[in-house]
Amino acid sequence: MITEKSVKELENSQAALTLTLDAASIEEAYNKRIQKYAKELTIPGFRKGHVPASVIERKFGDQIREESTFDTMEEALKEAYTSLDKKDMPLVFSTPVLQDEEKLLPFKKDSDLTFTVVYDVMPRFELPQYTGLEVEVPTVEVTDADIDKEIERYREQNAVVRTKDGEAASGDVATIDYVELDAEGKEIASTKRDGFTFTLGSGYNFYKLDKDIEGMKAGDEKTVTKTYTEEDNVPGYAGKTITLRVKLDTLKLRELPAVDDDFAQDIKEEYKTVADLKAGIKEKFQKNADDAISHEKENAILAKLSEAVDFPIPESMIKAELDNRWRGFVRQMGVTEEQLEKFMQMQGSTKDAIQNEWRDEAIRTIKTQLIMDKIRDKENFEVSEEELNAECEKSLKNVPDTEKDSYKEMIKDEMQFAKVVPFLIEKNTFKDGEKKTYSEYMGL
Repeated sequence: MITEKSVKELENSQAALTLTLDAASIEEAYNKRIQKYAKELTIPGFRKGHVPASVIERKFGDQIREESTFDTMEEALKEAYTSLDKKDMPLVFSTPVLQDEEKLLPFKKDSDLTFTVVYDVMPRFELPQYTGLEVEVPTVEVTDADIDKEIERYREQNAVVRTKDGEAASGDVATIDYVELDAEGKEIASTKRDGFTFTLGSGYNFYKLDKDIEGMKAGDEKTVTKTYTEEDNVPGYAGKTITLRVKLDTLKLRELPAVDDDFAQDIKEEYKTVADLKAGIKEKFQKNADDAISHEKENAILAKLSEAVDFPIPESMIKAELDNRWRGFVRQMGVTEEQLEKFMQMQGSTKDAIQNEWRDEAIRTIKTQLIMDKIRDKENFEVSEEELNAECEKSLKNVPDTEKDSYKEMIKDEMQFAKVVPFLIEKNTFKDGEKKTYSEYMGL
């Protein structure tokens, strides 16, 4: 069938596969298709299955030749793929595109056929140096201030709230009614809100009334005039002056527990003293910091490798990554894809818009993955038969014994891939960079 075959490397991680099919194979496929239709078609004046081939050819020959030739081309492609080098194979999610189809049609009788398809291939690149590098990562110190901040958080969580008789002050919990007034002093119904509760000083109220309520007592009511600027961050009110009527319904005081041994034991039974509590916090923070720095090292070395080499990522590969992220997003939201798209439409967004926001990160992820894959292949990390069998036993316990061997090589690849990052951490040097406190580093 295939008399000639050639592959040409193109830009943007694509390849062009050109095949030449001999006329005899094309005509054989065409004649078989004619005979098939002669048995299946019903044509007036002929019994089903007894239509002469000449009649079929006269009526439908051009259509059948086009159909059979395209099928023959498809079969030839499948055959050609089996003998291609791995580097020339089309990606599984890439659809080969026939080139210059209009020049091929109409297909000619008793003629060889040469055609070309273009498809995405695995990106080709040389690995940059990936050992003996020096990478800078932050250093993190758990300070007394970090520990004190966590203790304050515990105190807030364990605060006792009771009714307060005196004047409102920052830190008190206030429940208020409020409404805007127009120029004539009448209520603007759409702005009315009753029973709104917040902590004074937190700023967690739309009109930023914290300071206006300080000094009031439960049951007090007053009218407030406020002028807002951009810095006040009150949407739609910058530059406006409004009048509000505010009533303080209830006022409560949050009493924070004393930091003593009893408090430490309330946090965790194993803490017998405040010193134990502080030591426990420090140990927890240090572990969190160590884990975060370990992840930072991984990201830093992979980013350095990614910056050291440049190659195009095939569009089909990007699309597959974006589609995978979208499916994960739908699962995370706990709704159907249709429901999510409808909700996004109401918010003025679309699936395409969201995926476009993810695109740069998706490209970085793919590039990093490809670099790690190549390091795995080059290093060919050792996986003992004992390790492999143990992992297969764990991962394939629900797979029939007859099918387990087909997964074994894939599991070995995954085990070798898992060794890439530890290898990079071991074979490169990480120097101390910017020094940060735990709170700074963790964004607390």
